[in-house]
This record gives sequence, structure tokens and C-alpha cells, in this order.
Amino acid sequence: MAKKSKKHQPGGTPATVALTAAGTAFTVHAYDHDPASPSYGDEAAEALGVSPDRVFKTLVADVDGTLTVAVVPVAGSLDLKALASAVGGKRATMADPAAAERTTGYVRGGISPLGQRKRLRTVVDASARTHTTICVSAGRRGLEVELSATDLAELTGAVFAEIARG
Repeated sequence: MAKKSKKHQPGGTPATVALTAAGTAFTVHAYDHDPASPSYGDEAAEALGVSPDRVFKTLVADVDGTLTVAVVPVAGSLDLKALASAVGGKRATMADPAAAERTTGYVRGGISPLGQRKRLRTVVDASARTHTTICVSAGRRGLEVELSATDLAELTGAVFAEIARG
């Protein structure tokens, strides 16, 4: 049991290390991840008691041959055409999961927009700016980080655009 609580200490992932190093205000939220859960994002929102429009999932897409991160509310889905347009591309598809994991250094369901192995261009859905804080993966299933959307964009070099549906 002590091993589990140690695993959830702040600063334990590249995402929280990056936030700490930048001096950014954030809060870490840990919960017990259920491997049988059909949706990582919905599970996080429910476990944290946070509205699904404030919990954002990190998706990796391929836009014209370049891996691109999309951060969208778990309550919606990614509009690939809008993502491509937001970065001046023509066509976007979801990235191969193995390529996404290899490039970001995180596993599916725990990919964080922060502290990635290779910094990818990032687009955050514009709805994030309507909230004081949002939650994104802290780099591990069962671990979320809460911060302002502005801080997230600043740390990732992200742009805001309407890239979510629903």
C-alpha cells in the first residue's frame, strides 16, 4: 500500500516536474484507475467529481505527416478537420498509438500535454479558456493535474482553437 501512495507524490512524472520547474501553480489529483473503465477521461471526471467539460484529454494526431497534440474536453470529441485547419494543415488522422507513446514518453490513457519526451505542436480547444482551471493528465493513468488553460498553453507553446465537437 505504501508503494501506491508513493507513486502518486507530486513531482513524480515528467509533467509535474516540468510544472514545478516552471514555477507554475498546479494541483495534483490522484484516483484509483480501473483498468476495465471504457473511457479514461470520463473515469477521471467521475473520480474527481469534476464536470467532464473541465477535464481535458490529450490526443495525438498526424497532421500532414507531423505529430500534433490536441487537448479537448472529455465531454466531446476531436474534430480532425478543425485541428488540421488550426495548424495550417490539410489532413489530420489519429496517430498510431505506438508512435504517440514513443514520441511523448507516456502510455495511452496517461499521455500528458506537459513534459513530453519530444515537444510537439499543441492545440488546446478554445473552451478551456472559459474555465478558471482545467484538468489534464499528469502523465500516468489515475493522475490528473489541475492548472489554468493559459498556463498550459504557455508551457506547451499551444494555440487555442475550436477543435472539439459535442
